[in-house]
Amino acid sequence: MSRRPGMSVRLKLTLSYAGFLMLAGVVLLAAVQVFLLRYVPEGIPMYRPGVFVPDRSDLLRAFAPRAALALIFLLAMGLAGGWFLAGRMLAPLRRITNATRMAGNGSLSHRIMMEGHRDEFRELADAFDTMLARLEANVAEQQRFAANASHELRTPLAITQTLLDVARNDPNRQHDELVDRLHYVNTRAIDLTEALLVLSRADQRSFVPEDVDLSLLAEEATETLLPLAEKRGVTIETSGAIARTVGSRSLLLQMTTNLVQNAITHNLSGDGTVWVTTAVSPTTVELNVANTGDKLSPRLVSTLAEPFQRGTRRVHADHAGVGLGLAIVKTITRAHDGTLTLSARPDGGLLATVGLPRAAPPS
Repeated sequence: MSRRPGMSVRLKLTLSYAGFLMLAGVVLLAAVQVFLLRYVPEGIPMYRPGVFVPDRSDLLRAFAPRAALALIFLLAMGLAGGWFLAGRMLAPLRRITNATRMAGNGSLSHRIMMEGHRDEFRELADAFDTMLARLEANVAEQQRFAANASHELRTPLAITQTLLDVARNDPNRQHDELVDRLHYVNTRAIDLTEALLVLSRADQRSFVPEDVDLSLLAEEATETLLPLAEKRGVTIETSGAIARTVGSRSLLLQMTTNLVQNAITHNLSGDGTVWVTTAVSPTTVELNVANTGDKLSPRLVSTLAEPFQRGTRRVHADHAGVGLGLAIVKTITRAHDGTLTLSARPDGGLLATVGLPRAAPPS
C-alpha cells in the first residue's frame, strides 16, 4: 500500500529533543532576565562624576544579543545531540525491523536475541522471537501434515487403481470380491476426507459457543461406542460430576468420541477396560479417558497427537481410524482454549486429560 513520504521517527525525535531544549533555554533566559531586571530600576542618576551607572534599557541592550547567541548554540546542540540520542534509542528497533523483513521473506529460523537489561525494546524483541518460534513450529507441522495427508489420500487411490487394473486384465475374476474391496477402500477414503474437514473446521473456530456438559457428552459417546466395546471385549466405566464448559457441542462430542474410540481400539483384546471420568475445579473442567493396553514409552506418547500416528503399530481393522483421532482432539481442545495432556499409565495403556475453561454458573 502506497503512502505519502514523511519524516522519519529519528528526525521527529531529533526535532522534539531540540524543541524541548530550546524551550528550556528560553524559560531559563527569561528567568534570568526577570531576576536581573527586578533589581535594576528604570533610571539611576549618577552620583559621582565619571562613574556610569547603567539603567534597565542598557541592560536589555547588552542581554539580548548574548541571549540570542545562547539560543542558537542550544539549537545546534539540541539538533546534534538529539540526532545522536535518537539513533541510539532506535538501534534496537532496526534489529527488529530487519528480523521482520527476513521473516517476511520466509526465513523463520532467525532470532533477534537482544542483549541488555529488560526494557520495552527487549520485551518486544523477546515477544517477536517467541512468535517466530511458534510460526516456525506451525509451518513445520503444516508441512508434515500436508505430506502425510497426501500420502494417506494417495494410498486408497493407488489401491483402487490396482484393483481396477487387475479386474480389467482378468475378466473371469469374481466381481463380488472386487466390489467388497473397492467399497472398503472407498469407505476409508471418505473417513479420511471427513476427518480432514473436521480438523479444518475446528482449527478455524467457526462455531457458535453454547453451554455444554462434558459428563453428558461422555455418556453419549460411551453409549454410541458400546457395541464396538462389546465386540472387542472391552469394559467401559463412566463416572464424574457435572462439568460445564462453553463451546461447540458437536465438536466437543467429536472430541469425546475420538478419545473413547481410541481407548477402545488400542486396548487389550478380550480383557480391556476404559475409564471415562469428569472432574471440576474452580476455573477448569476436565475430561479423563484412561485405558489398559501395551506399555508406551514417553517418546511415543509425545507423538500420538501428531496427524497419522497410530500408536505402537498400524491397525487395519474396523473402526481403526485414519490416524487423525488424537490430532482432531488436540485441535478441538486448542480451539476451545483448552489443553490436551497425554501420559502413559504405569501398568500399560494411555491416560488422556482434556482441560477446558469452566462455564460461569447460571444466574
